[in-house]
Amino acid sequence: MTDHEHGYISSKDAYLKRLKRIEGQARGLQRMVEDEQYCIDILTQVSAMTKALQSVALGLVEDHLTHCVTDALADGGDPTAKVKEASEAIARLVRS
Repeated sequence: MTDHEHGYISSKDAYLKRLKRIEGQARGLQRMVEDEQYCIDILTQVSAMTKALQSVALGLVEDHLTHCVTDALADGGDPTAKVKEASEAIARLVRS
């Protein structure tokens, strides 16, 4: 654990609210399959859930860049490692 605040901490409640909504979407998808709903309707909901997760991910990347990288610069450090972390996270998002 680090001794500094994470970039998302000021938006923590909003992130938790969004993630709980996504959790509800996942339960809804499970019910749709259990109820043998139409494939296309399920796929539409999967797409909505995927976009919601991507939105959370993009927010976290933005928070990382604006907070963690900025802090590294302000502390007189080299922000290269923080930028590399962000680049690797973005690469994982693009591949998924």
